[in-house]
Order: sequence, then C-alpha cells, then structure tokens
Amino acid sequence: MGLSTHVLDTMHGTPAAGMSVALWATGAGAARLIKQLVLNADGRNPDGLLLDASSLQRGTYRLVFEVAAYFKARGVVLPEPNFLDQVNLDFGVADAAAHYHVPLLVSPWSYSTYRGS
Repeated sequence: MGLSTHVLDTMHGTPAAGMSVALWATGAGAARLIKQLVLNADGRNPDGLLLDASSLQRGTYRLVFEVAAYFKARGVVLPEPNFLDQVNLDFGVADAAAHYHVPLLVSPWSYSTYRGS
C-alpha cells in the first residue's frame, strides 16, 4: 500500500507546510537517498505517497525532517545552537504489502511519532 508521512507543527497548531524532508534507505550498512521533498499546505508529501506499493520494500528507512530551518522560516527565534536541528526517524518495514504512515508532531523543543494508519 505504500509509505506516507504527515507533519504537524504543535507550536502553531498547524500543518508544517514548507518543511523539507528526505527519505533514505538505510539497509546493508549504508544510507541511500531515495527522495527529497517539501511538504504541502496540509503538511504532507505533494505526491501523496513517499513510496507507492510497488516501490516499498522490506527493510530499514530514515526520514530526515528539517525542523530548525522550518521554524526559522516561520520567524521563530531559536537559540544557537538549535535544540532540535534535524529530526531523524529510523524505522523498519517488515511487511511491504502493508501501508506505513509515519507522522511527526513537532515544536522547536520536542517531537513525537508513531506508526499511523
């Protein structure tokens, strides 16, 4: 069914429109960039899925969210160095036929994630 993500900015109570995200495959001891994107007005990938059902494979992946750059672009004054710069979420796909949704709830000071539906 594929892989998707959604980011909510908990500081402003809005989707994280404009946040940059990168998807990496991390298996076999090396990371390989699969896709880079900027989240749409709903805080989602503009293409719908990060990987469709035919591209999602069993293995390990990393989503890299550019958190500090996003909040700075929103006009938030952050300390230097930033408390959070990038958020790296490493996760595994055991069943490539299933849908994996990896949401991120984020502020400049904290984040949370879970396997969504």
